[in-house]
Amino acid sequence: MADLPLPHAARAAHNRLALLALLAGAVAIGGSPIFVRLSEVGPVATAFWRVALAFLPFLAAQRLSGPAVDARPSGLRDYLLLLLPGVFLTVDLLAWHLSLTMTSVANATLLANLAPVFVTLGAWALFGAKITRIFLTGLAMTLVGVVILKGGPGAMGGGRIAGDATAIVAAIFYAGYMLAIGHVRSRFSTMRIMVWSTFSTALLVLPVALAFEDALLPVTLYGWAMVLGLALVCHVGGQGLVTYALAYLPTAFSSLTLLLQPVVAALLAWLLLGEAVGPMQAIGGAIVLAGILVARRG
Repeated sequence: MADLPLPHAARAAHNRLALLALLAGAVAIGGSPIFVRLSEVGPVATAFWRVALAFLPFLAAQRLSGPAVDARPSGLRDYLLLLLPGVFLTVDLLAWHLSLTMTSVANATLLANLAPVFVTLGAWALFGAKITRIFLTGLAMTLVGVVILKGGPGAMGGGRIAGDATAIVAAIFYAGYMLAIGHVRSRFSTMRIMVWSTFSTALLVLPVALAFEDALLPVTLYGWAMVLGLALVCHVGGQGLVTYALAYLPTAFSSLTLLLQPVVAALLAWLLLGEAVGPMQAIGGAIVLAGILVARRG
């Protein structure tokens, strides 16, 4: 439900629950690179199925939730606000997948993870959010941890300027997605936001997938299982929990916590794909967790 004035004890309980939801959402979204890598169809087609298959569960959940407990859209402006997160997410997904073909995977991953920097700047510039030195210290620690996790500064070699710039565009638009979700979450319920934003993302990604992908449909049950898992685990579960948490937690902190995703992706790649996890990855993951704990204090 949308934000309502709560007693201090109830608000603290909601904050704890929101933090757990945020962490669980970050873990769920962290599995998305595995599903994308195992998908039978191309990255843009996979992105389409991620949101298209998530739309009906969100719609069903909204219908089953009973009478509306949040504000209903009251005009064109409200409907545009509900569609806006999907526009940001569309550009983010397309730029992210495109950057993987234009620069090194290390560069694309590292630069796309700059989103919390842009969220922090946007929250301060647009909404007047108070950014403490402790939070900035945690943000810096977490970004350093991600760099170490991905192989250290030396892994940044071999990139191309255009591809690197595209990855930064992905980070900026993911920041826009987080800020837009955080803004509308103060008025509308999780399910209402996810129905509208998922619908707009699917609508915008579909023509791009039809234009640039050789095949749109998976051809085996295994292929359908991968896109269905991506939709249900990463989008319905992951993005749904993150959207719920944004009603109670600052957007800047929430975006920082989502840097758990590369840690989770590395662990899943080790468990499911047999990719090695060395001391550097372990140290980087520990620094990410420590940075999030420091930022939480701020």
